[in-house]
Amino acid sequence: MANDQEKEAAARSSLRFVKDGQVVGLGTGSTAAYFIQLLGEQVKNGLRILGIPSSDRSREQAESLEIPLTTLDECQQIDVTVDGADEVDPQLRLIKGGGGALLREKIVASATRQLVIVADATKRVPVLGKFPLPVEVVKFAQALVAKRIEALGAAVELRRDTGGKPFLTDENNHILDCRFGQIPDPDSLARQLSDMPGVVEHGLFIGMASVVLLANGSEIVELWARDK
Repeated sequence: MANDQEKEAAARSSLRFVKDGQVVGLGTGSTAAYFIQLLGEQVKNGLRILGIPSSDRSREQAESLEIPLTTLDECQQIDVTVDGADEVDPQLRLIKGGGGALLREKIVASATRQLVIVADATKRVPVLGKFPLPVEVVKFAQALVAKRIEALGAAVELRRDTGGKPFLTDENNHILDCRFGQIPDPDSLARQLSDMPGVVEHGLFIGMASVVLLANGSEIVELWARDK
């Protein structure tokens, strides 16, 4: 699939942001998995880094590749994180969380000096919102939060796993997938969601990406944040 080749190309182009001796945040999802795989090859060839995974899934992959790992308990400053995104707008605002790891991904991103986003060109959009916005919620508040988000104009659906049971995040919470259609003001929506009791985290990543690497066929398009 061209899409997989593009994901791998984007992941490969991100390797130049990783330097010897750094603490590296390991994203989650299909494109980030390519990055972890490629990083494992570099480590095998002598690159010295410490990884901080953003999910159990990424940790297991990194361990299988013998990438040395650390934790936020031991290290609160990450030099560079490479992660994917479900949507990217012209201001480099992101929707993330399609893989269900948005809470840990955002925590890792918040501790990172340089957040490098890797994706294929289909993730670039003029306005965020076609992809359903994931909102991680405490189970106790799920019905209440769903009603409040519906009042903001979204169709809200509880995410389920392949067996039909409610999907559980690594922190044992549920996810509401919220279809807004278009989100004209992501900054305002992010604040409204963050202010809702019962919302643990949402998938709007605003002002966090330093650079976005988009693979379009054999070409890599680089989008840089203006103020980073």
